[in-house]
Amino acid sequence: MQTDDLANALLRSAAGLSRWASRHADLEIPWAQARVLSLLEELGPARVTTLAAADDTSQPTMTTQVQRLEAEGWATRTTDPVDGRASLVSLTAAGHEALAGARRARAAALRPVLEGLDPERLRAATSLLSELVEATRSAAGHEPARTTS
Repeated sequence: MQTDDLANALLRSAAGLSRWASRHADLEIPWAQARVLSLLEELGPARVTTLAAADDTSQPTMTTQVQRLEAEGWATRTTDPVDGRASLVSLTAAGHEALAGARRARAAALRPVLEGLDPERLRAATSLLSELVEATRSAAGHEPARTTS
């Protein structure tokens, strides 16, 4: 298999596993909101435009998502210290707990599938995926420009 084929197979597999876990989990919050909570955890305090770009969605869509998170008490906005005209969205303690609950629900959905697999292979796969995620962080400054066609 060539690198592009491996990359596509990896991405399809990881995305499919994530979608399956979300579909079968007994989530107490909508997965779209959990995804934004996860972005806030990953990025730290961020502007709505930054969150929209990270989620590959529009700014108005992200604004709506953030408003929903704020209404639940899972996120809060503060003035951006760099630019007083802008605000930063941050995860609250309740938001951390909501995200942890969503992750527990997804793990519980996946548990029966994992039980029949070799734990060492699962640890190796998890380690490899973690390495790949870390590699994407160090390659962030080398992203190719997006093109429209």
